[in-house]
Amino acid sequence: MDLSTKYLGLTLRNPFMPGASPLSDDLGVVRELEDMGAGAIVMRSLFEEQVARLDTGYLIGGHDALTLTEGLSFLPRPDPSALWPEECLRQITRIKEAVSIPVIGSLNGTTRGGWTRYAALIEQAGADALELNVYHALADRARSGAEIEDETVALVGEVKKSVSIPVAVKLSPFWSNLADLAGRLESAGADGLVLFNRFYQPDIDVERLQVRRTLTLSSSAELPLRLRWTALLSAQLRGSIAVTGGIHHEKDALKAILAGAHAVQVVSALLLRGPGYLGELIAQTARWLDANEWNALSEMRGYMNLARCHDPAAYERLNYSLILQGGRL
Repeated sequence: MDLSTKYLGLTLRNPFMPGASPLSDDLGVVRELEDMGAGAIVMRSLFEEQVARLDTGYLIGGHDALTLTEGLSFLPRPDPSALWPEECLRQITRIKEAVSIPVIGSLNGTTRGGWTRYAALIEQAGADALELNVYHALADRARSGAEIEDETVALVGEVKKSVSIPVAVKLSPFWSNLADLAGRLESAGADGLVLFNRFYQPDIDVERLQVRRTLTLSSSAELPLRLRWTALLSAQLRGSIAVTGGIHHEKDALKAILAGAHAVQVVSALLLRGPGYLGELIAQTARWLDANEWNALSEMRGYMNLARCHDPAAYERLNYSLILQGGRL
């Protein structure tokens, strides 16, 4: 069965790739993922805060945190296991030497800062593409949505000017008009989108009166939001789309491909079941395609997007009203 796909201009043997996570920290795990059939490897993200701390001291709201001694006590402590910039760059080089599949670097942040420099260094380290993870925690009511979107588009444009490798932008779904932003990002040079970022969701310890940082792994229940926007955007954009969050079974991946995805990223399922599960997902996908008489995965990509719908908004609205008017669970 031909599972090959094109993603960001790269030819992948299949659309399955481990997303940005600690899975890329261990060369043995990376080699196992390649053996299991991974189409590409996405590096663990290098965070803007790590770059800022290394370059200019840790910044809070534009101020040097080293001069705010009282404020430092309120900051979360950095994760000692995180790869710092130089180690991240060395790891990209090590992985490129260890495997033959594409390696995608990852930058996580929101402002320009030293990003263009580190984007270029990631390319020099050997990355085949770059994933720009735009994580906005919008909490300042003095800043308009239009201002945030303009900054994001400008950031992507600057990064694209600093590298020659393809750039994908990883977004959250929380924008006033995601379709418009996606089009502007493509016009600024983005080669693709990754849908969607998973936001950190805090909990509260009512006994200690403390915020608890918890990591909740994804489930297939998160997939429908990704399917909705993949079906909408793949019908309007020229670039690639990867779905991340909610890919746990072969039918999750098949749904994403039918909606128009070129690739799917898997993290939580591999953290739960181990790297070997990637091979099971790929094999199960091939078996399903063969049993349902598809000749190649590419035949089904976008088969159920909204390219043939003359008014996607009306279609969405009608489905919404029919479901609620039905009133039955």
